[in-house]
Amino acid sequence: MASQADQQSASSTDPSANSWGRAERKFTNKPASEYYDPCQDFADRSLKCMKRNGFDREMCGDYFQAYRDCKKQWLTQKKLGTDNQKALE
Repeated sequence: MASQADQQSASSTDPSANSWGRAERKFTNKPASEYYDPCQDFADRSLKCMKRNGFDREMCGDYFQAYRDCKKQWLTQKKLGTDNQKALE
């Protein structure tokens, strides 16, 4: 078995590990508006509903539908080039 020092030095020279580190840093240090999902609130509510109801999907159908509707509207607006946040609210 390799020691931790050997594993760390091997991973630091591995190009794929290095590229993942760059991507992780970019995402961690991203500006607030980059990678923004206006439907995240609906996704969070869906997950809370699932946890609250013992992961019974039937109990959270309204939350799932609200998320799907939001996502569909957002993607339609992106395709049309009308990135208007007020239309989603």
